[in-house]
Amino acid sequence: MSEAWCTGPKNAITDVPGIRVGHWTDRKALTGCTVILCETAVAAAVDTRGGAPGTRETDVLGLSNLVRRCHAIVLTGGSAFGLASATGVMRYLSERGVGFETARRAVPIVPAAVLYDLGLGDAQAFPGEDAGYMAAASARGGRVREGTIGAGTGATVAKLLGPDHQVKGGIGTASCVGPRGIVVGAIVATNAAGSLYDPETGACIAGPRDPAGGFVALPQALAERTVRVDRLLENTTLMCVATNAVLEPHHLQRVAFHAHDGLARVVRPAHTFADGDVAFAVSMGTVEARADDVLTIGALAAQAVEQALVRSVRLARRVRGAPAAIDVLT
Repeated sequence: MSEAWCTGPKNAITDVPGIRVGHWTDRKALTGCTVILCETAVAAAVDTRGGAPGTRETDVLGLSNLVRRCHAIVLTGGSAFGLASATGVMRYLSERGVGFETARRAVPIVPAAVLYDLGLGDAQAFPGEDAGYMAAASARGGRVREGTIGAGTGATVAKLLGPDHQVKGGIGTASCVGPRGIVVGAIVATNAAGSLYDPETGACIAGPRDPAGGFVALPQALAERTVRVDRLLENTTLMCVATNAVLEPHHLQRVAFHAHDGLARVVRPAHTFADGDVAFAVSMGTVEARADDVLTIGALAAQAVEQALVRSVRLARRVRGAPAAIDVLT
């Protein structure tokens, strides 16, 4: 971590006031979902750069559209089937009168994005409506559980040489504190095709497993990959960054762009046709920001994403079919 930026007290996205996180986990089927509650958000944005995304209610956040804010964000396993979990989050919020006011009732706005985890556990299982409801009901503002949990339960990384060489991905979170009380937090579900590198040391912390031990170097992995592997569109890294700063939607859109900078510095390669990489950004609007703070907040977002990605694989634990990166390195 840069000496100029310290972490928040929990080093989690929940260091941003008003943000709560909850998980639902199926350890037998190896899938799950993660819900970020942000009922009082003043703005939200999304930026999708992967070639194989699966999303719900992301168009509503577009700069030319009416709403441009949300009440929760769902990161989920189960591929497109897992989008059903967002319905449960809507039900949870609706029961509490939370939503975008219309003439007849409040309508909760719950964007969601999925990752593909059907290849690791039970391909018939996915987080449904009840799973989303339970994740929302469990959401808290304290420390966030990381690793093999929630949307990271069935996540894997380093799949350039196919599933026989993959290692475990997971959930990670981090926060950075900037000037004048500005806080930016990030949470990620890492399920990338590429290898992961520690941006501070340059060391590979999760790559395709080498039968001789350690990880296969990226140039070698790229040279040895096959067309068959390229057709396995079974990846995706999902990110959500949040800040306490008051930002206009178009400024927040730029922060979502910067979140992808953090992804690209850790995951190599990122944003491939085999990944559905998506970044959400949320402003909770409790700290006034100057016009020149947007760049700083973007840099903080990238830094928080970097640290969350690193934590997601370092804290992941082995499951059947995917050893933890820490196991490969020791």
